[in-house]
Amino acid sequence: MNRNDITEKIIATKVSKGLKWEDVAKKVGLSKEWVTAGCLGQMTFDTKQAKIIGKIFGLTAEEQKWLQVVPYKGSLPTAVPTDPLIYRWYEIVNVYGSTIKELIHEEFGDGIMSAIDFSMDIVRQPDPKGDRVNVVLSGKFLPYKQY
Repeated sequence: MNRNDITEKIIATKVSKGLKWEDVAKKVGLSKEWVTAGCLGQMTFDTKQAKIIGKIFGLTAEEQKWLQVVPYKGSLPTAVPTDPLIYRWYEIVNVYGSTIKELIHEEFGDGIMSAIDFSMDIVRQPDPKGDRVNVVLSGKFLPYKQY
């Protein structure tokens, strides 16, 4: 058994029960973005959270322990993603990455946006021409230190 086995079980149970990530997140008491990332094997849950996830998805005590192990993050199966939605994010970074970098450096100086001290919000934005996906990424700025 490994973390990928638990992720597959969670996804299969989600599909069979018709669950929504937002509903799962409400029971856990965290954002739908964090809970989804955790259930997909990219974040760690504490014991209490793992127990709630375990109850929702029918996980054994051993399987719940896997939810508490620090995962190997960044688990896309290929260097260039093939899933169309994920590929569009790759495309956004390819096209706008240098612009994002330039504007962050101009505003903040030499550093990075943290993906650890970070939050994300994904919501549907109604639009008469077709609903829009509104994604807000918020990461702490971490300047490079001189030494």
